[in-house]
Amino acid sequence: MAGDKVTPVQIRTRKFIRNTLLKRRQFIIDVIHPGRANVAKTELQEKLGQLYKVADLKTIILFGFRTDFGGGKSTGFALIYDSVEDAKKFEPKYRLARIGLEKKREGSRKQIKEKKNRGKKVWGLGKRLARHKAKKANA
Repeated sequence: MAGDKVTPVQIRTRKFIRNTLLKRRQFIIDVIHPGRANVAKTELQEKLGQLYKVADLKTIILFGFRTDFGGGKSTGFALIYDSVEDAKKFEPKYRLARIGLEKKREGSRKQIKEKKNRGKKVWGLGKRLARHKAKKANA
């Protein structure tokens, strides 16, 4: 585990596009990592930051990595936004939560579904009163 960072990792980019409408650079990234299972996204963020001279590493978003059969090579997708504000504007909330720009969802999946189903049982004016009572109970 400690010797993982010593093994060299080679990064190749392809299908590079400068997307001016979404204020980002987007490309496919091929990571060649012989002798390693895979490479951490934070490590790849640092390497891409040096390669493309990015000031803030929070503007680099990596996702969709698949390791080729037999290992040694992974392929994924990378986005480099012009600013953190642009990333917050265009990226989906779940990807922002992964890199720490957005707060993660509270509660388990089951709790969220139970809350939704409780809300479906209340109709009309009672819905407003139920929401008011729920706020009082949480406060």
